[in-house]
Amino acid sequence: MRLIFMGTPDFSVPTLQALVRAGHEIAAVYSQPPRPAGRGKKDRKSAVQQAAEDLGLVVLTPQSLKTDTALAEFASFKADLAVVVAYGQILSQALLNMPKYGCINIHASLLPRWRGAAPIHRAIMAGDAKTGVCIMQMEAGLDTGPVFARAETTIQTADTTAILHDKLAQQGAALINDVIEQLVTGTAHAEEQGTEGITYAKKIEKSEARINWSSAADHIDRQVRGLCPFPGAWFMCDGERIKVLAGEIGQQSGAAGTVLTDDFTIACGSLSYRPTRLQKAGKAAVDIEDFLRGKPVAKGTKLE
Repeated sequence: MRLIFMGTPDFSVPTLQALVRAGHEIAAVYSQPPRPAGRGKKDRKSAVQQAAEDLGLVVLTPQSLKTDTALAEFASFKADLAVVVAYGQILSQALLNMPKYGCINIHASLLPRWRGAAPIHRAIMAGDAKTGVCIMQMEAGLDTGPVFARAETTIQTADTTAILHDKLAQQGAALINDVIEQLVTGTAHAEEQGTEGITYAKKIEKSEARINWSSAADHIDRQVRGLCPFPGAWFMCDGERIKVLAGEIGQQSGAAGTVLTDDFTIACGSLSYRPTRLQKAGKAAVDIEDFLRGKPVAKGTKLE
């Protein structure tokens, strides 16, 4: 097929690579414009733009696809199909209708659960037992289109958003060429999403990242894993902000937020939680043993 690919973050790259390996003609790659990043705040290309340029593909990074000029340029590629993976812009119905087979999207949840911006984070934070990917026909609605294919994966107790992100990126890439083959041969069947079990994965807000030690230990564990690596769950200790990247639930109890042991077990609203990997602002992440060597925290300390 003659394809347009649309994607921006690391999650999208395995699918682009799978399409190229399958021999499809990539007429153009669309990605979000370079954004300021890092300490120097210099413009940085997206993961997809960098990967596409490395593959020698044509890359476009328009600020908007709503202008007549942008729509005309998109139409000029005369694509059979557009494959969209975490592109980052709402696409108009006019654009969705341009390719012969429309636009299909890889979404990182088991639709209709977790439509929207942060499905991986939300699945972990909600304590879901499983998640997966869906390949759907795109409509003007938010992740409402009929589903061509889906694949499930169990959410393991140690899975973070980073770990699950990589699993699902590969899962989507493994499905995409089968769906395209079915479109070509006329054997594709898209199943309408059900009306029950619809949830929305709203964008992660910074206010959600602060740990409330009055919460249950399992809630805190899901918060830490769901927000790892970014933005990272955090707490205050002696006026210093500390991010937690990993930890373990314990059986001890005490006043919420109190350090119970010399190895940094912390009392929660129920049970306890012990961070095992932490990061101070502007510093590298370290294991708990190295953290305590540099910053011992006395038993009985009350965390904020």
